[in-house]
Amino acid sequence: MARRSLPLVALAFLACVSVAHATVSQTTDITDTHYSSILEKVYPQVAGVSWKVIDLNDEIRLINHSHQRVIVYAYQVTPNPGPNYSGGQYARILGNGTVQLNENSPAYYLNQSFYETGVSVPSSATAGAQPDWVTQAKTATLYWHDHRIHYLTPIVPQFIKARGVDHRQFVFAWYVPIQVGSTRGYLYGKLFWNAEKPFSFPIGAIIAFIVVVIAGAALVIVVRRRRGAAPPREAW
Repeated sequence: MARRSLPLVALAFLACVSVAHATVSQTTDITDTHYSSILEKVYPQVAGVSWKVIDLNDEIRLINHSHQRVIVYAYQVTPNPGPNYSGGQYARILGNGTVQLNENSPAYYLNQSFYETGVSVPSSATAGAQPDWVTQAKTATLYWHDHRIHYLTPIVPQFIKARGVDHRQFVFAWYVPIQVGSTRGYLYGKLFWNAEKPFSFPIGAIIAFIVVVIAGAALVIVVRRRRGAAPPREAW
């Protein structure tokens, strides 16, 4: 039995390893549930390449089965309301599905924290540095946390409070510059504040609970009285 179980254990182990390496992600699974980031437009749209916002506003998922190289650019270093490629290259998936991250990109370090806190960027990591591509997987799938698609602080902004936290509100529009093959493009989306329901005291639930408790207590009293009124067994 022990020998027969060894292949099963090995298969289970390999399955776990394959799942663990099926995707690449730099951050733990975390999100700010107060907001939703909506991906509205992708340019260029290429067959075999798909993009999706994951966990409301936490990560972006890139899948590349196009046999072309797909590049994600890092955060811009010059002000620009539209897509800006000045931050240099952050990540890429090659045409054969190889997933690589640039360890000389500041984004490589900044993306390891949800709010860009508790991380330090080495002096060697700059927008103009020669990319240092490190292969992470060969699965054609990349998840990465992107600070452009979420609010950078857990503090509720004053303009949200002014309009009322119980109303869904537009916060800002965002761009993520990309490149598919030789064509530069972008992801375009919008961040929204999710309406919070005002707190209401659950009067109905409390009343129902009290009724159940009273009914249960009354039943106990009735049962005890009946038992007390019944004659002893010796008298039967």
